[in-house]
Amino acid sequence: MNKLFFFLLPLFFLLISRTNGQELNCNVEINTQQIQGFDQQVIRELKTAITGFLNNRKWTNYKFKQEEKINCTLLFTISKLSSSDYFTGNFHWVLERPVFQSSYRTPLLNMVDKSIQFKYNPGQRLDFVSNTFTNNLTSLLAFYAYMMIGMDFDSFARNGGTSFYQQAMNIVQSAQNSPEPGWKAFESQKNRYHFAEGLLNKAYEPLRMFLYRYDRLGLDKMYENTNDGRKEILSSLPYLLQVYNKRPGLYDLQLIIEAKRNEIIQIFSQAPINEKNQMIRIMSAVDPANSEKYKSVLK
Repeated sequence: MNKLFFFLLPLFFLLISRTNGQELNCNVEINTQQIQGFDQQVIRELKTAITGFLNNRKWTNYKFKQEEKINCTLLFTISKLSSSDYFTGNFHWVLERPVFQSSYRTPLLNMVDKSIQFKYNPGQRLDFVSNTFTNNLTSLLAFYAYMMIGMDFDSFARNGGTSFYQQAMNIVQSAQNSPEPGWKAFESQKNRYHFAEGLLNKAYEPLRMFLYRYDRLGLDKMYENTNDGRKEILSSLPYLLQVYNKRPGLYDLQLIIEAKRNEIIQIFSQAPINEKNQMIRIMSAVDPANSEKYKSVLK
């Protein structure tokens, strides 16, 4: 049996064995340093409610083994607490993916949503119904759950996350009459609407091809052959340039570069000089503000 079979076998079982279970393993933390005079019990209950909503809900029709669950972190920083039940702040999401035959986890997403507002009462049940806007908190959490699951699936199979991005966009559409910010296209070029739309838009599909080739064909191959894996990662970088040439300010492009920047620099720090120069040329073009960071691999 050849090595390619063993390389594909974990993905085969990952994709066909998921039939019945929870998908997320999300660590939730709440930062209250910016507010005073609040009831700590409310914060503890909110943390428990959010954690349970994300990790105990069944989001897909697939079954995940414990070791296959999608690892993420949510840091909710509260900037304002009005009437003891209306929260304002930001969500900082970090999404990671395991690398095959390694204890290393690669970042897929590292982003901050600064437009977080919702009402929560202690003991409140967090209900969510697809295609129905119930309240802003559950819509926020469900939106990001589907986006993170979509990105995880995209990193394992070409365009594997489409159905989950569509679920996220359905949440965006159902929230169009919500008074809270972050859901409408005209509000900002960097919000939830544009996050989902950018990954569903066929014009920017090379960005999703980048995720698949970089992670599945590149990083996952490095356990077997570091040089071949790095070359595959190098061959994935032009997909970023394709998207940049179409729309330099695309929100999703910026998010993915932000997540992968330091890792790319680390991977190419030990590469041959010709590979270093190719990486620098492409990444300096798509991320010009950080060109000096990429050039540091030459030192």
